[in-house]
Amino acid sequence: MGRTESADAPPKWVVVANGDNRRVELFTTAAEAAGHGTPRVVEWLDVLREGGHDFADDEIVRLDSPGENAGVDALLRGVDDPTRVEGSARWYARFLKCVASLRGGARLDDPAELAVMFDKRLCHDRLARADVPVPPSPTSGSGGLAPVRGWSDVRDVMAAAGMRRAFVKLAHGSSASGVLAVETSASGRIRATTSVERAEDGRLYNSLRVRRYTSEPEVAAIVDTLAPDGLHVERWLPKASLGGRSADLRIVVVAGRATHAVVRTSRSPLTNLHLGGTRGDLAAVRALAGDRWATAIEVSERAAACFPGTLCVGVDLLPAIGWRRFAVGEVNAFGDLLPRLTGLPGSGAEGLDTYAAQIAAAGAFCRGLGPGHSTAPAPPGPPVSPHGPSDPQSLHPHHPPRTAHATT
Repeated sequence: MGRTESADAPPKWVVVANGDNRRVELFTTAAEAAGHGTPRVVEWLDVLREGGHDFADDEIVRLDSPGENAGVDALLRGVDDPTRVEGSARWYARFLKCVASLRGGARLDDPAELAVMFDKRLCHDRLARADVPVPPSPTSGSGGLAPVRGWSDVRDVMAAAGMRRAFVKLAHGSSASGVLAVETSASGRIRATTSVERAEDGRLYNSLRVRRYTSEPEVAAIVDTLAPDGLHVERWLPKASLGGRSADLRIVVVAGRATHAVVRTSRSPLTNLHLGGTRGDLAAVRALAGDRWATAIEVSERAAACFPGTLCVGVDLLPAIGWRRFAVGEVNAFGDLLPRLTGLPGSGAEGLDTYAAQIAAAGAFCRGLGPGHSTAPAPPGPPVSPHGPSDPQSLHPHHPPRTAHATT
C-alpha cells in the first residue's frame, strides 16, 4: 500500500461515521487501547454534501452506520421526520451512491456486498444458493417471481406458498422498521403484530410500542403504503423459547470466525431490544442446545462466508423449537453494537469486545484481500434484483431516533 513508515508503525485508522454516535466512541476506545492511536473520523454528512472522500493508501477505512442522525437521514431518505417509516428505497439508492464515492484506502466493507446485505431479497437468495438454512421465501430468487405491489399480492404469494404465518418486511429496512408478523386463519381472521403506527393521514411512523392490528383494511393500508419501497416475505418459523419467551440470537462473525453472541428474548414476535426485548442467558441457551451449539456457530460462519470481503457481520440466527436446528434470518453489515460483551470461549476474542476483535483481525484481513480491493468502487447504482433494476421494488436501513439501533 505504499507505506513510508516502518513495518511496526501502528495502523492509520479512519472511520466513516456520525462522529457523535456511541459507536465511534467505542471503536476509538478499542483502537487507543490497542496502541493504534485515535482514528480519524470522516462524517457521513460531509461525504454526502461534498460528493465523496479520498483516503490515503495506508489508511484502513472502516464504515459505520449512518443511522441516528437526523441530518444524514434527511439527505438519504428525503423525509422531514426521522420517525417516518417511508423512504427506505431512496435511502438504499443514495447510500450505495455515497459508498461508491469513497475512494482509496484499505477497505473493510466491500461495496458490492453491502448492496446485497441491505436488500433482504438479495441477501436471502445469496444465502439460499450457498445452502445456508433460511426461512422459505416466495420473494427471494431470480426469475419468474410475482411482483409484490401491495397487500393483495402479499395475500396471493402467502396463499400460493401455503403460508398461514409470515413476516412481511421492508426490503431495505432495519431495527424492525416496517416489519409485520402476519397471521391468518382458514376462517379469514387476520392479525398483524408490528411497531408501525399509522396516522390519520395515512403516514406511517416507527413506535416503541408493539401493537396488533386485527382489521384487514388496516393491515392492507399499512402494507400498501410500504410496498413502493419494496417488500420481502418469508415464512414465520416457530422459534425456540427461553424462560417462556420467544428467543433468537445475534452472532457476530469477525474475519470468518464467530466471536460474540447475544440472546434476545421477547413476549412478541419482535425480539429487538428497543421494542421490549431483553437479553437472555447465553449459558442457558448453550446448555439447552447441547452438542447442537456447534451447529449454531457453524451456520453463522457459513452465512458470513457469503460476504468474504467484509470484515465483520452480525448474523441473526433463528433457533427452531427445541434448540436443535437453526436458520439465518438476516446478515447485518453494522451488527456489532454489543457494548461490554466479550468474546466467546475458544473464539480467539476472549476478553475483547466486538471492536477490539475487529482491530485485532484487520491487519491479516487486509493482507488477505489482495491488491486492488482497497480502491475498487461500488457500482454507481443498486444491483439488479429479482424485481427489476433500479426501481423502488428493487431499491436503508431506517434508524429512527426513537429506537435503540439496527443491531438490537
